[in-house]
Amino acid sequence: MSRGEIYAFLSRVFADTIGSKEIEALRDSELLSTLGEKSVKWFLAYNDEELLEALNVDFTSLFVMNNPPIESSVVDNKNEVLVGLQNPVMLFYHKSGYEFNLLHTHLQIPDHIAIEFGFLQNLVNNNEIHLQKEFLKKHLANWGIPYLIGCKSAADTPFYEDLCDFSAEFLASELDFLEAEIAK
Repeated sequence: MSRGEIYAFLSRVFADTIGSKEIEALRDSELLSTLGEKSVKWFLAYNDEELLEALNVDFTSLFVMNNPPIESSVVDNKNEVLVGLQNPVMLFYHKSGYEFNLLHTHLQIPDHIAIEFGFLQNLVNNNEIHLQKEFLKKHLANWGIPYLIGCKSAADTPFYEDLCDFSAEFLASELDFLEAEIAK
């Protein structure tokens, strides 16, 4: 699985609850085993309807109600979401020459973890290695790794526990990978 595909997957699973289509895709791909053995066993033990219910409840509890994965909200002790160019992530997008039309997503927040993963997917697909490293260091890895580690312990399902663990490890490994690539 390529780096771009991993970023696309992470962008999707952090954007919204998982549906039947995603459960079927997870069952038929290597993604589930990449996340962790607990997720594989859990997916095998339950039918799709039971999985959908448990995943929907866990996603909502973890990422909607208790601690939304929004950088400005997580980083700022006031729990405020910054908008426009006062948002450092939006400013980074703008300075990097990227324009976002958030009207086509229900998230509407430029520093939501799903949008940040999607931005990195775009940078990977365009081979913009220096921007990848800068964005990870200044933004997603900086707040995302500790956020995901905290969410892992709050997860009620093996899937979201493994997802948070995998995502934090992936971000850390990306920093190492990019350091090595740039040093070449």
